[in-house]
Amino acid sequence: MVQPAVRKANLAALDDAELVRRALDRDADAFATIMQRHNQRLYRIARSVLRNSAEAEDAVQDAYVAAFSHLASYRGESPLAAWLARIVMNEALGRLRRKPAASDFAALEAIPEAEIIQFPSSAVSEDPEKTMAQRQILQLVENATDALPEVYRVVFVTRVIEGMSVEETADLLRIKPETVKTRLHRARQLVRDQLNKQIGPVLMDAFPFAGQRCERLTAGVLSRLGLDT
Repeated sequence: MVQPAVRKANLAALDDAELVRRALDRDADAFATIMQRHNQRLYRIARSVLRNSAEAEDAVQDAYVAAFSHLASYRGESPLAAWLARIVMNEALGRLRRKPAASDFAALEAIPEAEIIQFPSSAVSEDPEKTMAQRQILQLVENATDALPEVYRVVFVTRVIEGMSVEETADLLRIKPETVKTRLHRARQLVRDQLNKQIGPVLMDAFPFAGQRCERLTAGVLSRLGLDT
């Protein structure tokens, strides 16, 4: 009998197409592997729209349930990551439309502190001052990103923080690649080019979604689907 840890490691080595095939056979571990592989990107996309960590997590969970309930309709014409991202984007935008109207140019001070996530560096540092400085930099990234108007904020998160290509971002937002480039240029101006140069190397640590939060979302979706790992 294959040990659970070995089985999960084997699943992690599979491509998305094979994981989808196994998920269609109601393989709970395959569902979990898909989510763990895509959770962070999808969470970042949802949060770039909603600017609220808890609501973004709920949006991703609801999007997963919708996606997995219609997984048989996925034909592989686009990468699974793009298919899931589109569903998450639609869910997040739907939630945004149901909110009371609010200005996209809200001042930084108006952003509730409860909605700002504290992000330590992904690497453990033996220098407390360095660790604190990294946290402060990431906090500045979040504050500046949350203050961007939506059209720029989503592009900034997908391109700079998540590292998606121009083409992937254009496909996700259903806009032209040239528009992506224009919006990104404007976003960089709004968060200040100088700040971007100083913190560029650590941007990939912003808006993380791993550990207990990743496991909690995965377990929640599996529970709603009536599956156990």
